[in-house]
Amino acid sequence: MSDDALISTPLYTSQQVKAAEMRAVEAQSCSLFNLVQLAASAAFELLKQLRKTNQSISLLAGNGNNGSDTYVLASLLLKEGIKAQVMSQHKADLQPELRQAQKNYLDEGGTIAPFCESRILAASVIVDGLLGTGLRKEKLTTEMDKLISTVNESDAWVLSLDVPSGIDANTGFAYSTAVNADVTLTFGGQKQGLYTGRARHCCGKVYHAFVGLTEQLPETKTQVLSQCHVSQVLPPRRKDAHKGDNGKVVVIGGDLGMVGAVMMASEACLRSGAGLVSTISRPEHGIMLNANRSEVMFCACEKPDIKVKDRIDWADVIVIGPGLGRDNWGKELFNQVKLRHKPWVVDADALYLLKEQPSYQEQRILTPHAGEAARLLGISRLEVEQDRFSAVEKLYSIYHGVIVLKGAGTLIYDGVKIMVVPVGNPGLASGGSGDVLSGIIGALLGQGLTALNAAILGVVVHGKAADIAAIDGEIGMLASDLMPFIRQLLNEKIIKI
Repeated sequence: MSDDALISTPLYTSQQVKAAEMRAVEAQSCSLFNLVQLAASAAFELLKQLRKTNQSISLLAGNGNNGSDTYVLASLLLKEGIKAQVMSQHKADLQPELRQAQKNYLDEGGTIAPFCESRILAASVIVDGLLGTGLRKEKLTTEMDKLISTVNESDAWVLSLDVPSGIDANTGFAYSTAVNADVTLTFGGQKQGLYTGRARHCCGKVYHAFVGLTEQLPETKTQVLSQCHVSQVLPPRRKDAHKGDNGKVVVIGGDLGMVGAVMMASEACLRSGAGLVSTISRPEHGIMLNANRSEVMFCACEKPDIKVKDRIDWADVIVIGPGLGRDNWGKELFNQVKLRHKPWVVDADALYLLKEQPSYQEQRILTPHAGEAARLLGISRLEVEQDRFSAVEKLYSIYHGVIVLKGAGTLIYDGVKIMVVPVGNPGLASGGSGDVLSGIIGALLGQGLTALNAAILGVVVHGKAADIAAIDGEIGMLASDLMPFIRQLLNEKIIKI
């Protein structure tokens, strides 16, 4: 696979960007105030580009670096004859850059009004310069919480500078309220928290301005995917290809009452190009499985007898977990899979069983959502969501393989690189969507992709299929609604995120 098959952009923590700023200053290539001016100029140009400068603009300035950007932006607006009003709470001990920015704005004839609920609610355009990366890991003050809530209650179009106020730039988590921006313009390096967790709801469209820091930014293992050249990751098939060339996949699951999960995983596996798919499930489910998708082979399992073991040995790849259950039936099948040294995808109830019997294995892809990740780590779901990047690294340190931490802005980690894939929508928050993903990934493994590439392409196709399906609305979208689009996407040359 060529190096440009997956197009991605480096992501940084706020500390890494701050360190880059200080290196730029120490190298005497700029001053901190120069960086503020560059950031404000980028925001000014973006407002013009988006045609928001023909309206009165209300700018909300905090008392940190974000406030400095806001005052300089307000000065630029005034110089162009654009009506701009800054609202802020005065503070005596201002940082030098903020003091200078504020003075320049006042010298331009600008005025500073206190935060006013009625003015915010009546605003047409709001610039959020309240907190940026200055958020601390604690709840907002009552006043700030109310102020942000007022911004969200307004009908204004909102631009957030650097990070929507209330969002943790490093994790994407919101400890209480956060600004719901239409657009976020981030400065220096792109902040890793903007693409996952609560930030996926709050950031709107993300733009980026380097503000002269390109050479100062460090190497980083965290990236956000922006484009996937499918035909390079999954090459077109030879004219003389036969079904045995495209992977034999066994999908294991569907305990009593849960046949739907294994049915969806199996169909998704077929739709993703696996040459042969066999389902191991309860004997009672054979008729239903064959009636639903007759292309799937069926292996009845009352217990893992020689026939079942032969079927597992036959497979190139194993997908286990959809509807597997946590009783002895599922445990016995899980133990059989553990004995085989084959690539396998672990999902749903199989993740529960893995927690009971932790093990290292490199040929394995784990696909937990936040709740399953919490159990695997022995922490709460809230703790996972508070720092999804830390959670995915801890999961790898315990279980190895490739970790796919599902959610808004899925994270994929192989011990070397964290890839953030910002696809999908809330329509995926319904039963069966994870089963479909495990089937897609299993099929891609069967077609010869590495575990990392199978995970990345699987997440891309799954999320983009959901985005296409959501054209008819996110509410009421079913996991099975993704099926027609999986095949379509895998036959595209390029998928843009």
